[in-house]
Amino acid sequence: MNVNNQPCRTIWPDPARTEIIRIIDQRHLPHRFVVEELRTVADFVIAIRDMHVRGAGLIGATAGFAMYAAIASHPGLPDQRVLLQAATTLIAARPTASNLAWAVERQMAALATEPDRGCWQAKAFAEACAIADEDADFCRRIGEHGLAIIRKISAEKGGAPVNILTHCNAGWLAFVDYGSATAPIYAAQAAGIPLHVWVDETRPWLQGAKLTAWELGQQGVPHTLIADNTGGHLMQHGLVDLVIVGTDRTTRTGDVANKIGTYLKALAARDNNVPFYVALPSSTFDWQCRDGVAEIPIEERPGAEILAITGQTEDGSEATVRIAPADTQTANYAFDVTPARLVSGLITERGVCPANEEAILALYPEAR
Repeated sequence: MNVNNQPCRTIWPDPARTEIIRIIDQRHLPHRFVVEELRTVADFVIAIRDMHVRGAGLIGATAGFAMYAAIASHPGLPDQRVLLQAATTLIAARPTASNLAWAVERQMAALATEPDRGCWQAKAFAEACAIADEDADFCRRIGEHGLAIIRKISAEKGGAPVNILTHCNAGWLAFVDYGSATAPIYAAQAAGIPLHVWVDETRPWLQGAKLTAWELGQQGVPHTLIADNTGGHLMQHGLVDLVIVGTDRTTRTGDVANKIGTYLKALAARDNNVPFYVALPSSTFDWQCRDGVAEIPIEERPGAEILAITGQTEDGSEATVRIAPADTQTANYAFDVTPARLVSGLITERGVCPANEEAILALYPEAR
């Protein structure tokens, strides 16, 4: 998508030195656009764990390049032990997002077909690039399928702007390009459909306020930032036509793990007859998981994240300030699970389907 009217991805290899992988360090947005260089597995683990990169698709693409880095930065020819150590370390960095383990396992499977360890580096680089390109293409196709939903609502409203609510950031910053939840929005914008986006701030990392608002502004999409608990009020007053969110892990039965607070949006949507859609590439499905509430591990992050807040001061510098008493106990759950019964449909790269096992497997028969 666009940064200052120039096309950009969230992760890319240096054209001159492919052992250097560049990312947008998203901790500094929207105030500063910072590009960071990653070279070693440790660099990648820090970037994933400490939220330099975040979002299901981007975490997966980053993990793909991290497995390449494990080989490229290793002195001499790596062996299976090097790969397993890198894989274990990476998967532990963020436990909820299924794309991370999926990308690592995909690299391991690709390298298992290459007996010549001298070819591993080129093989891993090609696979990492393929993962990134596939992520961008799948998101583009999600946009094409989701466009039909927005187009139908627009027709029902006689061409009046379609009001869409989204939670957290499932935009192009969360993937390699296009995004999942935002892909239909960008497709509708390109099709000339008037729309407006309600952007949840998304505490405690404020991905909506810092990232979604920034990228929608870069694309020229009309939007309004709201506090996290505003969505239900807007739905009660007919100001939301559609909710589209992303997901970090989705079960084969249609349960959805997404940023904490998503479940509450789904409940409000159901109570007010507002369609609630989840956009995801197939890499986000966990085909081994059936019960999201019981089986999906929910990441608990440091309490410091909700005791303080970071932003830009009047002089342009960044500062972190405490917002609660120093001795306050915390519980900082990063995700929650929305049961499939609250989901109107899943928007995937293969099409839109109901959130149930039979419909999902009809789109993905290879997962039976």
